[in-house]
Formats: sequence, C-alpha cells, structure tokens
Amino acid sequence: MSEFVESEKSSPVKRGVSNTFRALRHHNFRLFFAGQFVSLTGTWMQSVAQSWLVYRLTGSVILLGLIGFASQIPVFLIAPFGGVTADRYDRRKILIVTQSLAMITAFVLAGLTLSGQIEVWHLFVLAVVFGTINAFDIPTRQAFVVEMVGKDDLLNAIALNSSMFNGARIVGPAIAGILVALVGEGWCFFGNAVSYLAVISGILMIKVVPIVRKRTGSTIANIKEGFVFSAKTEPIRGLLLLLGLVSLMGMPYAVLMPIFADKILGGGSDTLGYLMGASGSGALIAALVLASRNEVFGLGRWVALASGGLGLSLIMFSFSSNFWLSMLLLVPVGFSMMTQMSSSNTLIQAMVPDELRGRVMSVYSMMFMGMAPLGALMAGSLAEILGAQYTVALGGAVCIVGSAIFGWKLPKMRLEGRRMIIALQMTAGVPASKASFQQPSMSAERKVND
Repeated sequence: MSEFVESEKSSPVKRGVSNTFRALRHHNFRLFFAGQFVSLTGTWMQSVAQSWLVYRLTGSVILLGLIGFASQIPVFLIAPFGGVTADRYDRRKILIVTQSLAMITAFVLAGLTLSGQIEVWHLFVLAVVFGTINAFDIPTRQAFVVEMVGKDDLLNAIALNSSMFNGARIVGPAIAGILVALVGEGWCFFGNAVSYLAVISGILMIKVVPIVRKRTGSTIANIKEGFVFSAKTEPIRGLLLLLGLVSLMGMPYAVLMPIFADKILGGGSDTLGYLMGASGSGALIAALVLASRNEVFGLGRWVALASGGLGLSLIMFSFSSNFWLSMLLLVPVGFSMMTQMSSSNTLIQAMVPDELRGRVMSVYSMMFMGMAPLGALMAGSLAEILGAQYTVALGGAVCIVGSAIFGWKLPKMRLEGRRMIIALQMTAGVPASKASFQQPSMSAERKVND
C-alpha cells in the first residue's frame, strides 16, 4: 500500500535483514542485481577517470561541464523513443543489446587511451554514444524491474537497485582513484569494459514469462500519450518537476568535484575518489533505509525533506576547505539525493499503469538524467564567473526553494495519488477513468492530511 492508501488496520513496518533484502528471493532479480553491481562499479571507475582525464588534458572548468553535457543530453532528447521501445518490445532483449553496445564503446575508449591516441574530441564523441545507449537502457531497465519481482516487492527491488548503484558508487571511485594514480586512466576504462560481461551474462540467464505488448498507433502518438499522462497527473507531475529541478541545480556539484579536490582541498585523483565515495556511502545508507520499508506510506514527505536536506548540505559543503569536513558533509548530500530519487521512482511506479510504464519512466529518465547535462553545462559556465563554491551554494539554495513549494502542494497531490492507486488495484494495472475512482474513507482522509 502507500502513503495515499494507508488505513488504520495497516500492520507496522517489519524490520530486519530478511525484510531489507526480500526482493533477492527472486532468482531473476538476484542475477540482475549481481551483474549490475559489477558493471556499475566499472561505470563509476570510468566516470571518475574520465573527469580526471579531461581536467588533466585541458585544465578547463568549462570542458568538464561540456563533457557531462555531451554524455547526458542524449537521454533528454532520445529517452522518449527509448520508452516507446520498452513498451513495445521484449525488455530483456533490449537490455542485452544496450549493454553489449556499451561494452564495445568502453573497449574503444580504453584502446584509444592505453595507446596514447586519446584526444578531447574522442571523449566527446564517445560520451554522446554512451548517452544515446543510455537513452534506451535506462527506461527499459526501470520498467523491467517489475517483471522480475512483481508489484509486491517493487518498492524493495527499487531500493535494493539504488543500494547496489551506490555500493558501486563507493567502490568504483575508490578503485579509480588508486588506478589513475598508479597506472593511468586507460586501465579504468578497460576495467569498465570487462565489467559489462557480468551484467550481460546475468541478463542472458534471466527467465521471464513473455509479455505480448501492444504496438498500436504511431511512435509519435505513443510518445505523446506518455507525456500527456505525466503532465496531467498532478502527483506524478509534481514529483517529476522537483526531480528535474534538483537534477538541474543540485546534481551538477559532481561535475565540479575535480576542482574541489584540486584547487580547494589541495589533493589529486585519490582525493576525488574519496569525495565521490563519501557521497556514495550516504546514498547507500539511504537506499538500505528505504529497502527496510514494506510500504510507500510517507514517501511524499520524504521527497520534500530530502530535497531541502540536499540543498542545505550542498551549501555547507561548498564553503568547506577542510578535507575531512568536506567528506563528512558529502554523506548527507548523497543520502538526500538518493532518498529523493528512489522515493520519487517508487511513487511514480506505484501510480503508473503497466502499459505506460516504459514511457512514463522515460520522462522520469529525462528529468533525472536528462536535466543533469543542462545543469552540468550551466555549472561549468557559472563556475568560471562565480567560482565553484558559489555555484554549488546557489544550486543548493534553489533546491531548498523547490522543496518548500513541493511541500506546500503535497496534501492535494496525496489525495489524487491515492485515488490513482485504488483505481489501478481495482483494474489490475489497466488504466481507469478518473470517474471510477472511489471517494476516500474518513480514516484514509485523515491519513492523507497527516
């Protein structure tokens, strides 16, 4: 059940190790989880090494922003087509193709770097290729989770996915910092390329019941349907807008991390790895906390508080010139960002009909990953004018304002979201007209207004 449908008879949330990891009882999800952890560790290694390589080759703050822009803007532009593809075709096969293409691209990057032929323009081209692949991979991967675990364990699976993502976010940058210092960036790229073998093998072993997907209407009409649903559904619209704002103004702090590591804290690539790892540890804690929950009750409030917490943590971090204090402040940054992202994902998936899941998750991808490149470009430009510290502080302040607006509108969004979930439960996930929504009971009405 959810924040929108909680009743007086609900049992308390069960805690414990078995409850926290309950989605792993599904064989398919265990295969996916293990393969993704290895692969994402390699991805984080590549991300940190690539940022350091760009900074080492050019020393340019603007180029750091531009490389982030190039790697993620394809998600903003192409993700709607990825969402339609996920709703029309076998999601498992799509993931095999996207992960294989990403592996080939990583091998190319490793080869160019290890041979000493790498140039900045190579990095931009390959960043665009990676981004294009992600535009199809991300919405498909998000929508595929429910096929592996079902709706009962969807909340736990999303949270465990986030914990796996951030466990890799801790391990990957730490390994990258050491490898870059010892043998250079190229071996980080090679390690990432090899890591794709783990996730591809896992997906190949996954067995799911084939689902016959509708392919009616044109691609553009299908894309429009996903956008219209997201825009007209107030709670989903509110979650997406806040996520987009945080991605635009809050997340770009990561693009400026090489500057903080070098200019402000006086460190090197190892310092960069430690800083990214600290943020990842906070996010991992948040994901495990969310995984211990049985219900999504209260997650709307968590989204609002997490956005404000992220803004406050970023402001404090931006003015720290002490390494250990900066490390400490990045823990709540990671915790807040993961809480907002994972909670928003869970609430949206609880409200969206199955036949629209891929397309709505493509809009989620646009807001989460697609707005980030615009933020990275803006952050790089602002950092040249204001400096990295004031740029990060400004982003934090905007996140606090967004959190306040979302919190103000939350009571109304709760009621609408509750009605949607009731309708989906009554129709087994098939879209129902709003006219068929039941009126909330008095006890539920009190919960909505808590």
